[in-house]
Amino acid sequence: MKEFFSTPLFSIMISLLTFEAGTILYKKTKFPLFNPLLISQTLIILFLMRFQISFEDYNKGGQLISFFLTPATVILAVPLYKQINLLRENALPIITGITVGSICGMLSILFLSKLFHLDKELISSLVPKSITTPIGVEISKQLGGIPAVTVAAIIFTGILGSIIAPHTCKLFRIHDKVAQGIAIGTSSHAVGTSKAIEMGETEGAMSGLSIGVAGLITVVLAPIIFKYGSMLFKL
Repeated sequence: MKEFFSTPLFSIMISLLTFEAGTILYKKTKFPLFNPLLISQTLIILFLMRFQISFEDYNKGGQLISFFLTPATVILAVPLYKQINLLRENALPIITGITVGSICGMLSILFLSKLFHLDKELISSLVPKSITTPIGVEISKQLGGIPAVTVAAIIFTGILGSIIAPHTCKLFRIHDKVAQGIAIGTSSHAVGTSKAIEMGETEGAMSGLSIGVAGLITVVLAPIIFKYGSMLFKL
């Protein structure tokens, strides 16, 4: 049995089973904290600890899953294509909204880091927290951050966004579907987009668009904001 635990098949199997368990639990309860990704991670961690399975053994299959994550995001283009006319009509406010949202996300990290006296290595790891993982990890490396911390921050941001996004829109009376999608995708990438898709096709399409645009904007602006923001906040 121990040999089986160290195979890629085991990693893939337990990942799929725990995520399916989380999905079923969420559908039955509709409780925001029962996010399928959060449930899956919790169950996997408990299982690995209980049977003393190393992360290296688990990651043999995890790497295969990660390999398919990037091409899988192509499916987000489908709802976007269906809403292409809406995109053309609102191109300027959409791009402006994503840009402002991305900048505010990075500046908020610098401000809070100053407030809580975080060291520079940790700050650079948290700056790309609101974009998709492959891009965020590369930016973290470029800024001198810790990729593992960046991945954890990205996952946490996505789960938190998917949980609070609908309630935040209600609280601030944001009823426009385009605005909702842009806000969710810009702040909480693919995990938040899964929630936006649940909210509606328009929200999902705009959120999917925001993932790519926010990623590009962050790639360009993150080094600049990190450099001059650090000087401004005296980090």
